[in-house]
Amino acid sequence: MAAREIELKTMMTLALDGDSTAYDALLRTLAPLLRGFFHRRVGSEDVAEDLVQETLIAVHSRRATFDRARPFTAWLYGIARYKLADHFRRSHRLAEVGEVDSELEGPDLESANSAVIDVERLLALLPHKQGNAIRATKIEGLSLAEAASTAGISESDAKMSVYRGLKRLSARVQGRVR
Repeated sequence: MAAREIELKTMMTLALDGDSTAYDALLRTLAPLLRGFFHRRVGSEDVAEDLVQETLIAVHSRRATFDRARPFTAWLYGIARYKLADHFRRSHRLAEVGEVDSELEGPDLESANSAVIDVERLLALLPHKQGNAIRATKIEGLSLAEAASTAGISESDAKMSVYRGLKRLSARVQGRVR
């Protein structure tokens, strides 16, 4: 199971058992993940932030429905997809049927979990700074400035870490291990 999934699921499980510190940490951790998810789909920071807040409220109100035997991120992004669909309905956004279907259906959860595990394994092969920079910018959706600030490095260092890490991953995937 991916490190991020384990971390989030552990926080959620502790929160369900009454640990308020773990619950606060979970909500603080989820906000940037959801912000990236929504911003990529709606393009507006204000709308994305509204959707983040709606989703966090839904997570809070539906936390008792979380099945501890299932992946947490699948449950979370299921809620997020419904909030996105609600937003599209409210805004009367006209879209091609295929576009909406692709947003709502999402990948098969088992395949998605396997993909997350594969990505985490690949990122673990990289130097720590490169793996974290790629995870922050390409997976969590943070800007280079946000990723650099979070890691305590300069923006140019973060940009170079992403570039070098992706180059190294590309070589590895293509069989030219370096």
